[in-house]
Amino acid sequence: MGTTATQQTLWDRSRQAVVASIYDTAMRLFAEQGYEATTIAQIAKEAGISQRSLFRYFGTKEDIVCGEQEELGELLRATVEAQPAAATAWEALRAGFVVLMDAHGEPGQLLEITTMIFDTPSLRSRYTQKRLRWQEMVLPAVAARMGAGEGPIPEVRAAAVVATVFACVDAATEAWVRSGGRADLPVLYDEALAAVRA
Repeated sequence: MGTTATQQTLWDRSRQAVVASIYDTAMRLFAEQGYEATTIAQIAKEAGISQRSLFRYFGTKEDIVCGEQEELGELLRATVEAQPAAATAWEALRAGFVVLMDAHGEPGQLLEITTMIFDTPSLRSRYTQKRLRWQEMVLPAVAARMGAGEGPIPEVRAAAVVATVFACVDAATEAWVRSGGRADLPVLYDEALAAVRA
């Protein structure tokens, strides 16, 4: 059992190292020559692996930038569910997004990724698709927190809260990117939400 666990840990570390190498290589190439001009073949060659191996870690070029969105969606859902019972849906969702910001690590890395997503139509499209998936994932937790019962009306109320929060996050994030990361992202979000709820 100990040997199996050790092997699994070594495999995980090895996989994480390869993923980090591919990601770092891709981001360097994107910065040097632009996202659209960079090919999968170039990334694989620079990372020292075959294209086939690269596709085992990332299904598409877009996934190199946006690939962890499913895991982040799960983190958002779990964080919302874990908030105290007294927290409102608005408060629980805000806590979830703060955790997601921390999950991206260094703010400079988050700014680099987000700027690239907003500046590249194909990435923006993939990002939007995955954000819609996040809304589906978190909706049951929000509905439960709001005490939504059966029927279309409670479901609409919960869906409206989720959609509003995501719109405020997007508005705040775009403003944060335009500021070059100098503005405080949580403060921008609070201002966006206050404007909607006024």
